[in-house]
Amino acid sequence: MDKLTDDVPGCYYNRTVQFFYEHSGKNISAHWRPRDYVVVSLGMGVSVIVILANILVMVAIFINRRFHFPIYYLLGNLAAADLFSGIAYLHLMFHTGPWTIKLSKNQWFVRQTLIDSSLTASVLNLLAIALERHQTIFTMQLHSKMTNRRVVLLIALIWGLAIFMGLVPTMGWHCLCDLENCSTMAPMYKRSYLVFWAVLNLFTFSLMVAAYTRIFVYVRHKSQRMSQHTSQIRHKETVFNLMKTVSMILGCFVICWTPGLVLLMLDGLGCESCQVLRYEKYCLVLAECNSLVNPIIYSFRDTDMLQTFKRILCCLCRRGDAGRKDTLSGMRCNTLDSVTTM
Repeated sequence: MDKLTDDVPGCYYNRTVQFFYEHSGKNISAHWRPRDYVVVSLGMGVSVIVILANILVMVAIFINRRFHFPIYYLLGNLAAADLFSGIAYLHLMFHTGPWTIKLSKNQWFVRQTLIDSSLTASVLNLLAIALERHQTIFTMQLHSKMTNRRVVLLIALIWGLAIFMGLVPTMGWHCLCDLENCSTMAPMYKRSYLVFWAVLNLFTFSLMVAAYTRIFVYVRHKSQRMSQHTSQIRHKETVFNLMKTVSMILGCFVICWTPGLVLLMLDGLGCESCQVLRYEKYCLVLAECNSLVNPIIYSFRDTDMLQTFKRILCCLCRRGDAGRKDTLSGMRCNTLDSVTTM
């Protein structure tokens, strides 16, 4: 993207990031203000917590045999997407505010690609979870019979598509050669791309909400016709609890990301009276908080997950103790011993 001269008439390859920001009306202060320090400090703090919390979820799913099923592998991949989101947001904090005008165009596109890819990975994970739940719930099963190989292929497909979607603007859907159609929130993206991206994600949200609504109606109707046998009651409760957990995850995702996507769509449509820059940072913080919400949901909704979290944290505390030589592998053996006595 960064070139020394305008080798194509009408293109602005040799202009700085600051040029595009000033043209779009998104002016950047050259000096650090108290507000900038607060935003960056809070952003870094939230990002570190998001990263650590989602690593905890991934480790819990890895070491506990009760979680070695397709639905939990997909939830673990969702945690990986949230972890990626935390890393992307942390990277953003080191390349925002007055630092922005020092970025090259390539660095700016990398910053945006990380954010876009993390959201796409989360959306695709939630869609895969919805399909997995649709497959299992309509047969009143707890876990899918999907093989580990298919799960791995599905996860690889999710990340491949996420990375591709994040790279689309750098492949040509930018406004370096179409200055009049540059967006305000992302000054080197075309407005049409923002509309496409926002509409696509909002449409996907609607499909997932409709799917879960249909599943809930079916499960409620089916459970009323089940006998009162103890094993069937426990199975029904387990299915409902897992459904509630993944539905809460979906609900929080929609709540946290929808305002930002709507704002992007309004910017893409050229709504000058919407004052998108006024609400941009609030929507970004709300979106990032979603990556912190999921581990909290796991803790309150899944007793096994909470117990595994406690074992991991206890192990880490013991490792920090002078004179103690407990290791994570030792904790893993204890955990596996406990979960095999189901």
